Formats: sequence, structure tokens, C-alpha cells
Amino acid sequence: MSGSGEKRPPLTLRRFAGLDRSGPPPPETLADAPLRPFTIPNAIGLVRLILIPAFLVVAWNAGGASYTAAAIYAVVAWGDYADGIAARVTGQYSRLGAMLDPVIDRLLVIAGIVVCWRFELVPIALLAALVARELLMLVGGSFALRRGVRLEINWWGRWGVWPAMGGLFLAICGAEPAATIMLAIGLVLLVIASIEYYRSARVQIAERTAST
Repeated sequence: MSGSGEKRPPLTLRRFAGLDRSGPPPPETLADAPLRPFTIPNAIGLVRLILIPAFLVVAWNAGGASYTAAAIYAVVAWGDYADGIAARVTGQYSRLGAMLDPVIDRLLVIAGIVVCWRFELVPIALLAALVARELLMLVGGSFALRRGVRLEINWWGRWGVWPAMGGLFLAICGAEPAATIMLAIGLVLLVIASIEYYRSARVQIAERTAST
């Protein structure tokens, strides 16, 4: 368990499934908390990280579309859900986990884009738009963090990442029409998420400016 001494919300079915994220973030994930690398969720995260280069090697050797590569991709993607459940069940939250999860998700998306772009598994325009969004989030997120903005993933982002990853997964399976539709849906949701991040950051910066 966390050892923080703070009473956690009861582990309801909705909270177990990740649908109920009400309340403040766990104190173990905040910026001044220790990293706590030796936890079950972090072990799952490490396996996910190791499997990303394995996915790239298998997909490259197979010429892009490959059920084996798609299976590895799916394991890494669903591993994000697994380590979240592990954290909620065991209470083993950590700052390292909070930092590692979005990095692994982003690396997985980038790896999928690289394979789909190289072997032209889906329209390049969609992939280019997804790359532009990721770069915008990287640059904008870095700027926001330097201004003291706290960035928390919103529901548009939570729901957008799954069709985006699902579209890349279907493309690696060789199902281009379905992959294109899924990827377009995910891209729209992620763009909306980016707009919400911008609005939240602008409000926080305005509040900080007004209080000084």
C-alpha cells in the first residue's frame, strides 16, 4: 500500500474500471513526491516500454502489416489499462508511474505512425495531422509546464487516444478502410482535447497573473 496515511475513496466498480476519476490526484504522484520505482504498475510499464522496440523490429521485418506485430502493439496499448488497474487495486501509485505512462503511450503512437508511414498502410495526410498534433502538444506542454501550469489529461484525450491507437492497430493488421475511419475519429477527439488543454492553461496562467 502507499503508506501515505490518507484515506482513499472506496474502490467502486466505476473507479476500478477507470471511469470514476473524481477527487484529487493521489499524493504519491505529485511533483514533490519520491519516484517509488519498485511497484507492480511500474513493472508493467517497464514491460510495455521494452515491447515497443520489439514491435518495430517485427513490423519492419514483416513489411508493415503483420498480425504478430499487431498483437505486440495491442499488448502494449492495453498494458496502460492494466497498470492503471494494478495501481488502483494495490494503492501503489508513484510519481515515476505518473510520468512514465504518458511517455510510453506517446512512444507507442509514434512507433505506430512510423510503421504506417513507412509502409503506407493508411493515408499519409492523417498520419501527418497526427504527428503535427503530437508536436504541438510536446511544444505547448513544455511551455505550459515552464509557466507553472498543471496539465491533467481530459476526457476528450482519454477517449481520443483509443480510436487513434485502434486505427494504427487496424492498419498494422492490414484493414486499411476501417483503420482510416478509426484514425480520423481519434484525430478529431484529440484535436478537441488539445483545444481544452489550451483553454485550461490560459485560465491557470490568467489566475496566476491576477494573484501576483
